[in-house]
Amino acid sequence: MKKYLKIIIPVLLVILVVAYAVNWAFFDIQRLEGQELIKESSSPDGSYTVSAYLNNGGATTDYAVLCSVRNNQTNKEKNIYWNYHCTGAKIEWNSEDTVTINGIELNVNKDTYDYRND
Repeated sequence: MKKYLKIIIPVLLVILVVAYAVNWAFFDIQRLEGQELIKESSSPDGSYTVSAYLNNGGATTDYAVLCSVRNNQTNKEKNIYWNYHCTGAKIEWNSEDTVTINGIELNVNKDTYDYRND
C-alpha cells in the first residue's frame, strides 16, 4: 500500500499544479490588463468606479472590452467584465453595488462576466 501512495501522491500533486497553471494562464480574467481607457462611471454613492478598456489583440483578432471595478475606500481593483467582438461599454448603475455593462448585470462585490463561459 505504501508503494502505491508514493506514486499516487506525487502524480496528484503534479495534476493539481498543472490544472492551476492552465486555469491561471487561460481562464483567469484577473491577470488581464486594460489597454485604452474608453469610459469610467462611478456608483451613485461614489463607493465604486468602473473603468472600461478597449483591448486590441492584433491583426488576427477582434477588439475586446475589459471592465474593472475599483473600491474607492480601499483602492482595491478587480476585473469584472471581459467581452470579445465588442468595441464599447454601456455602463448603468442599478444600485450602489450593482452595475449593468452592455446588458450584463453584475454585483461588483461577487460577480464576474467572461464571454468564454457564456
